[in-house]
Amino acid sequence: QEQLVESGGGLVQAGGSLRLSCAASGRTFSRNAMAWYRQAPGKQRDMVAAISGTGSTGYADSVKGRFTISRDNAKNTLFLQMNSLKPEDTAVYYCNKDSGMLYSWGKGTLVTVSS
Repeated sequence: QEQLVESGGGLVQAGGSLRLSCAASGRTFSRNAMAWYRQAPGKQRDMVAAISGTGSTGYADSVKGRFTISRDNAKNTLFLQMNSLKPEDTAVYYCNKDSGMLYSWGKGTLVTVSS
């Protein structure tokens, strides 16, 4: 079972950038498609980006062209580069598998975008 630790969040002005990281501790990370999710206050958790084990990516329409997901399998780390941030991107961001039996959720990292 992987343990997931997200980091890199913070307060940023609209139009700014942040890079999130997700460190996985187990041995299965490289074999699984992974994803970034976000949960805004009072809303459900939604997937925003996903990446296969070999690097194929997909994005929610709301972040397409602004966010880039990547991974370093040698370091068991998942990344999310977020550019042109908008106030509606404000949420707690989590990483996990993109489907199937998910890992236990980490604590997430808070991203706050001010207008």
